[in-house]
Amino acid sequence: MTVETCPHYLHFCAEEIGDGATLCKCAPPIRSRENRERLWQGLKDGIIDLVATDHSPCPPAMKRLEERNFKTAWGGIASLSLALPLMWTEASSRGFSLIDIARWMADAPARLAGCRGRKGRIAAGYDADLVIFEPEEEFVASADRLYYRYPVSPYMGEKLRGVVKATYLRGLRVFCDGHFTAEARGLEVRR
Repeated sequence: MTVETCPHYLHFCAEEIGDGATLCKCAPPIRSRENRERLWQGLKDGIIDLVATDHSPCPPAMKRLEERNFKTAWGGIASLSLALPLMWTEASSRGFSLIDIARWMADAPARLAGCRGRKGRIAAGYDADLVIFEPEEEFVASADRLYYRYPVSPYMGEKLRGVVKATYLRGLRVFCDGHFTAEARGLEVRR
């Protein structure tokens, strides 16, 4: 059995979500500040194995932004573009390191997916899936930093720590300084 959580559960708390803020609707719903801190404790204690984005994009209309109705809004949060800075912002403020984040967001997911001998760490024989990351640089989350089809996010306007400068997929640079530099091509990895 494995246990995972997502960046939105480690960042948001119900007390800070405004009425009708349907961008924050997800399943299960965002819980209390106390619950959020218990999730962080679970990561520290090793009870929670990994952090996955649970990236769930949708057209803005499906979030019912004008209607502000949680009952009819799509339940999911798109966070792929901001996951690393978001996690670093929250984790570093609690005394965690980038090594912890690598364990939660690379090594443990690779192990769960059955591709640990090839993915999830920097080592001889592993794919050169790398990110160049500036941990001290800060930025404000905005639509131009969301690299997916529908640039809506509950994180808009938030100040985050850590900027992804470049991304490499199997040694090929696919992203650099805010622009895609090559077409990323998936590869089936068999267990």
